[in-house]
Amino acid sequence: MKHRIVVLGAGYAGAHVAGTLARRLVPQDTEITVVNTEPDFVQRLRLHQLAAGQEIEAPRLADVFAGTAIRLRLARVTAVDPERRVVAVADADGGGEIGYDTLLYALGSHGADRGVPGAAEHAFDVAGRPSALRLRERLDTLSRRDGRGSVLVVGDGLTGIETATEIAESRPGLSVTLVARGELGASLAAGARNHLRQACDRLGITVLEHTSVEAVEATRLLCADGTVLASDATVWTAGFAVSPIAAVSGLEVTEEGRIVVDRTMRSLSHPDIYAAGDSAYVIGDNGRPLPMSCATAGYTGRQAADAIVGRLTGCDIANTKLEYVGNHISLGRRDGILQMIDGEGQAKPTYMGGRKAARIKAGILRMSLWATSHPTFGLPQRKHRLAAAAPDASPAEEAIA
Repeated sequence: MKHRIVVLGAGYAGAHVAGTLARRLVPQDTEITVVNTEPDFVQRLRLHQLAAGQEIEAPRLADVFAGTAIRLRLARVTAVDPERRVVAVADADGGGEIGYDTLLYALGSHGADRGVPGAAEHAFDVAGRPSALRLRERLDTLSRRDGRGSVLVVGDGLTGIETATEIAESRPGLSVTLVARGELGASLAAGARNHLRQACDRLGITVLEHTSVEAVEATRLLCADGTVLASDATVWTAGFAVSPIAAVSGLEVTEEGRIVVDRTMRSLSHPDIYAAGDSAYVIGDNGRPLPMSCATAGYTGRQAADAIVGRLTGCDIANTKLEYVGNHISLGRRDGILQMIDGEGQAKPTYMGGRKAARIKAGILRMSLWATSHPTFGLPQRKHRLAAAAPDASPAEEAIA
């Protein structure tokens, strides 16, 4: 009987792992199934551009996996039963169960309303393609009406910064306000913070710092200091959260629901389950948890793929570097910031800003899309046969090369 590998999610982590496994494992020994809600690959790093009105590529996953023997199941994951080793899914036909021997959990994350009243009901977000398209439709309506309107972007993280600057540049008739709970760009070096402020000034963005939001209503925002801000569209970018599926399934997770894994991305509580991307809680090489990011998805995905192949075939498991070296921030299409990070997770004093930083960010996005669209390119031609018996040793018993 073939060893059944099921990959949940076809984002930056899941798509890469599935393609890697298909290239490195003999198809006569394995059956690889990818479960994803949408039929297309979503460039999540560019959803703020989609919301602002730009077109971004969305390769069909059926084309991405063509010729790899990967089975694509378009469905929504509703539960994982690690005792029975099955995944419950829902689709247009009603759904069912998918059995697995090895599971890669890469369901990613979604926007978090942080319990703020009205945020879920009245605010837009750019954490998923459907929500980004809803925001785009709302901005289109404002533009058709009279080209004017007020847009409030709540959140002083990188997503909030990129969303506010993209909307302001793409739709100059709209009044854009960025509502920051703390200091805008607090994680950046002093020079980069100054560059960010200049960009906001250039784009006509009003920045409200040290402002906490207490409630979101259909046409206004209520702040903790009593300030009331009128809004034709409120965009919520104040953090991300993961699905509760892993926690409900009994896996060991953090308080936020991220799966606790070892150095090889293997679940500490269930050794036949691996996690990668935003769903995984992993300690980086600097001793600090890796943040949710595309870079983290790449590192954890590569490590998970190496670990799965190694344990199934008896080969050595190589260590992938688990590091976070910097942030690439777009400020519209013609400006950006490249901020490098030191080993302690702090911003280095120097930074790169302007058109060159924007071009580097655009290049990274193009490479990420190309790598995802060609999941088996550059991987070893030699496929590995599975070992005689499926490994069941605990992570502590495994040696890592």
